[in-house]
Amino acid sequence: MKRGEIYRTSEKVPERGYKPGFYVVVSRDFVAGNDDISTVVCAAVYSEILGLRSEVVLDVEDGLPHECSIRCDFLTLMFKRKLTHFVGTLSNGKLKELNRALRYALALDD
Repeated sequence: MKRGEIYRTSEKVPERGYKPGFYVVVSRDFVAGNDDISTVVCAAVYSEILGLRSEVVLDVEDGLPHECSIRCDFLTLMFKRKLTHFVGTLSNGKLKELNRALRYALALDD
């Protein structure tokens, strides 16, 4: 598992209204790739695009079924075992957008 990878859950997640959903791993690679650590921080992917600076728009080119957005305002700690269906990896350009959106969402200085 690596930072920037997109997964779909098969389990019904309470935070998503007990529906499966898509998530992007935002933990650094040391955490994401470490088998001794059972959780990662993820940003949820939603089908609605709000046009927020804390969003990153994805589409079929990114492996998603339709246009949607990563919402960096909604970070969650997920057990790695719940991220069962690998979808794809963000491109370098999308990773840069993710970093920008996370800095904005977390009010971090550039």
